[in-house]
Amino acid sequence: MDAFESEIEDLAGEINQQIARVRRTYEEFASLEHTARSKDGLVSVTVGPHGRLLRIDLNPRVYRTLSPTELSDAIMRQAAQATAAVSERSKELMTPLMPDGVPVEEVFGERATLDAFLPGPVEPAP
Repeated sequence: MDAFESEIEDLAGEINQQIARVRRTYEEFASLEHTARSKDGLVSVTVGPHGRLLRIDLNPRVYRTLSPTELSDAIMRQAAQATAAVSERSKELMTPLMPDGVPVEEVFGERATLDAFLPGPVEPAP
């Protein structure tokens, strides 16, 4: 095997390692979920990746304790807490896979655009 073939084999090995790492991270990302519970234990909300609502559990006492508005507010608070926890874990998982200098928020955040992936304008040579 010559030096060129050896270099190609090394690069192929590195690429395969990176692909395996991305696959493992994606599997973990796809299974993310977090449950937030109210202090009184009456309301719990579970969300998955991207803040997808998976489950709402209400203690039967909630209907005697909270008004409809209070219940709605409690559900929203727990959903926000669970979503924040999943978002933070998502960021922890994805950060090592990002190119240098590209923040995770630019690619996966609420205001993500293609700019994170595209180079700046190309200027013609003078």
